[in-house]
Amino acid sequence: MKTALLIASMAMLAMAGATQAAGNAEAGKTKSAVCAACHGADGNSGANPVWPKLAGQHPNYIIQQLKDFKAGKRTNAMMAPMAAPLSEEDMADLAAYFSSQKRTIGEAAADQVAEGEKLYRAGNPVSGVSACSACHGPTGSGNPLSNFPSLSGQGAAYVVQALKDFRSGTRNNDPAGMMQDVASRLTDAEIDAVAQYVQGLH
Repeated sequence: MKTALLIASMAMLAMAGATQAAGNAEAGKTKSAVCAACHGADGNSGANPVWPKLAGQHPNYIIQQLKDFKAGKRTNAMMAPMAAPLSEEDMADLAAYFSSQKRTIGEAAADQVAEGEKLYRAGNPVSGVSACSACHGPTGSGNPLSNFPSLSGQGAAYVVQALKDFRSGTRNNDPAGMMQDVASRLTDAEIDAVAQYVQGLH
């Protein structure tokens, strides 16, 4: 109940104060050349599965993450120096470009789909894990008004790393600690399963 109320409150606040990104996708494409080495020219991160796919992500979410990297609210040795020189216009342009790209969908490991789907859609009532679909939607499309990211097709290796970082507190830029709370209740096996499910979700 507490989690549901928190989600509803966050959604209402976001709808009341959300500002839509108004970047220039063409300018963003030019500026994205430096991003391509890790995230791919179209934002589909083929070089290393632990780097997130940016294609199709909500623009405001991309902007917020870049701002957090720049401000040190989210730490990553590779991303911090990349975000440091970006202006707000740069961030908006990059977000406009990557959000306009189509995300590729992977395949989930067959032996983990059932467990991953159960966690994603219903959570784990015994350990108090909330359903991922409550915030990220049944198809993983996320909620742009609440700034909940799209997870559809996101690489499993990245999802595993993100959840473990939230669980350990290494990453703590989530609103009101929502993801830290969820991740703290997940086992390694559950993290692996839900990450595999997300990789094939669309």
